[in-house]
Amino acid sequence: MQTTDTPGRTLQRKDAHSNRRRILAAARRELREDPDATLDSISQAAGVARRTLYGHFPSRHALIADLTREAGRELQQAFTRARTADADPIEAMTRMVLAAWTVGDHYRMLITLRRRHQGEDEIRTALAPARAEAVATLRRGQREGVFADHLPAPVLAQALEALMLALAEENTTSTWADPTGEAAATAFLVAAGVAPHRAALRVQEVVGRDRAAGDG
Repeated sequence: MQTTDTPGRTLQRKDAHSNRRRILAAARRELREDPDATLDSISQAAGVARRTLYGHFPSRHALIADLTREAGRELQQAFTRARTADADPIEAMTRMVLAAWTVGDHYRMLITLRRRHQGEDEIRTALAPARAEAVATLRRGQREGVFADHLPAPVLAQALEALMLALAEENTTSTWADPTGEAAATAFLVAAGVAPHRAALRVQEVVGRDRAAGDG
């Protein structure tokens, strides 16, 4: 027999979704600042009772796993939106950096947690597609002579990931600000072996083209 939702049941479901969103948002903030944040501190930050948090996430690992999957989806969706056909390696890498910048909080939380060996398996899985794309783009650029080849592409990708994390942290904790990610993308390309002037020009080209397309 099919049942219909009553107004009370619909309201309860909306409240549950709202609480879940608040918990996840608070967890992102708390874990980004303190990877050892407890469920109690997260529930306080979210403004919900502990039993409410445990009703959604029975353990800290379950919460981190859910955050990780969410962050991985956000990052991949950003990469998909930024990807264009026939982009050369410099443009492709620029677009990846600018895309990662738009989901910087998610990305920074993932890397911070991974460095503390928390939810490491889930984080490795969540980041695998993005890392594979970055490594493939670096390899292509090394073959074409536009990226430095003094390091193997996977090692260079790890070093550049650390640079991105440092820049993302500075963007939120210091007087330096890079709201669009243009400075970060330029620094990334320079670290990958592109001459500074050329790197800045290529980033400006990509950003300008996208803005013109958005205005059109």
